[in-house]
Amino acid sequence: MNKIFFIILCFFWLQEKAMAFTMTSSAFDNNKSIPKIYTCDGKKISPPLDWSDAPSGTKSFVLICDDPDAPNGVWDHWILFNIPASTDGIEENVQKLPEGTQQGNNSWNKTGYGAPCPPSGQHRYIFTLYSLDTTLNLKNGVSKAELKAAMKDHTLGKTQLIGVYKRGST
Repeated sequence: MNKIFFIILCFFWLQEKAMAFTMTSSAFDNNKSIPKIYTCDGKKISPPLDWSDAPSGTKSFVLICDDPDAPNGVWDHWILFNIPASTDGIEENVQKLPEGTQQGNNSWNKTGYGAPCPPSGQHRYIFTLYSLDTTLNLKNGVSKAELKAAMKDHTLGKTQLIGVYKRGST
């Protein structure tokens, strides 16, 4: 009896692992260089992002891109929330966000994608996607702190994609 229980438990554990919430980009691999086109040295356009296998019960997504290596503390580059659960990515150089998607203010106190532009050295740009069990009742232009407070107790899962960039690199 214990062997059967163990086998069933392993089956469900492996099935869960095979369906892990993930985010990728066709432009760069995790922990690899972000191409210049997506930075202040290029066209300053947003990179393509794709995700899959969101947790069951997902009602919306939150996407935050920030730079933890900025000299004055974490620098927010992009804040999106209330991305519909039916969405499985954001296109390159996105001009029209999915219906219902809202934007928070980045560290430039603007909405929209702020391209990587490290003042010195190589920086990490962490794209974090959160799966939420709700949509958030917030206005456009909220800060990351306000967004994170509203997300509290509503996060079902998260996934990250990290890109690196150093000025003068390709």
